[in-house]
Order: sequence, then C-alpha cells, then structure tokens
Amino acid sequence: MKETKTITEGLGKYAIGAKLRRLRLRKSMGLLELSKHTGLSPALLSKLERDVMHPTLPTLLRIAMVFSVDLDYFFVPEPKPVFAIVRKCERMRFPDSPDSKKTHYYFESLDFPVPQRALSSYLAEFEPIEMAESRFHQHPGIELLYVISGKLELELHTQWAKHELSEGDAVYFDSTTPHGYRRVGAKRTTALVVTTNVEKSIRPV
Repeated sequence: MKETKTITEGLGKYAIGAKLRRLRLRKSMGLLELSKHTGLSPALLSKLERDVMHPTLPTLLRIAMVFSVDLDYFFVPEPKPVFAIVRKCERMRFPDSPDSKKTHYYFESLDFPVPQRALSSYLAEFEPIEMAESRFHQHPGIELLYVISGKLELELHTQWAKHELSEGDAVYFDSTTPHGYRRVGAKRTTALVVTTNVEKSIRPV
C-alpha cells in the first residue's frame, strides 16, 4: 500500500493526465475519437486524464503516437505561460540619446522583466524641439504608436512626409524606414510605443 502511494505521488508531479487532456483538446478530439485511434476504451482514457489511473509506457506510447509527440513530452515540465506585472514605481526613465546635448523624448519600458519577448512596449514623453533639430532613427521590425496626450508630428525620412497625430490617434509603420518625432504645441505629449525586434541596435541616420 505504501509503495503504491509512493508511485502515485512520484507520477503526480508530472501531471500526465492534464497533459493528455490538453493534447486532446488542442486537437478538438473527444474521448470516443481518441479511443478509436488508440484502441483504448473511453472510460480508461477518462481515468487517465483524471489521474485515477496511471498509464503503462506502452499505453502512453500509443497515445503519444496519435498526437505526434515523444514520450518525454509527458515527463518534461511544460514552460510556464508568460506573465509579468510591471508596477509604475518599478519603471525607470531614460532619455532617447544619452550622448546627445538635447533630449527629444524620454521613455520608460513597460515590459522589461519579460525574457526573450516578441515585442517591446514603452511609455514615451516628448520634449519641445525646433523643426531643424529633428533626429531620425531606424530599427528592424514594425512600430505601433498611440498618442495618449497632446499632439505629435511623425516624419518619415524616405517619404519626406510629415503626419500630425492628435490624442487618440495611432500609426503603424515599417520601422526600418528612418523616422523622427516632434512635439507639436505646449501641451504635455505622451504616447504608447510598441516595437518588434527592438533589442537590435538602432542606427542613427
């Protein structure tokens, strides 16, 4: 009895039943359909999913072959879903170019704790600058900018086009195009900026 309890506790940490159920639901497959593919009864499969019974290796292999996964899928911990909360008090504020004599905008990273993130998001606050002081930059990927407050002028270098964005406006563009920002008017201007591949170096133009 004690040995059975030890085996159950040892297998429990692998959550084999939960993994089996997730595989089945991802394929939108019912117990009856899985039964036809494996030759195992729906009742047995139900017990395996609920960890009422633990499968033998041959049984687990039959199930794994249906879903085209290896046996080790059931014994390797699944990666935890990405989740991170960034408190306002944790964010740090940086100038756009610490080497420049004049700051064009300040930014705060909104997702800095997330490793290997697919995108990067920032809260940016723009400083008043003269037209002649506009500074262009470019980086791989796509950029989405949403104006939270104030007015902002976006200039795309290759198109020699200027676009004025007001509170609530958004723009989506290829950020390999050299581009620059300039605050319009005296009102505090802030924006949410989301980019992809932002970790790669930004090349000034």
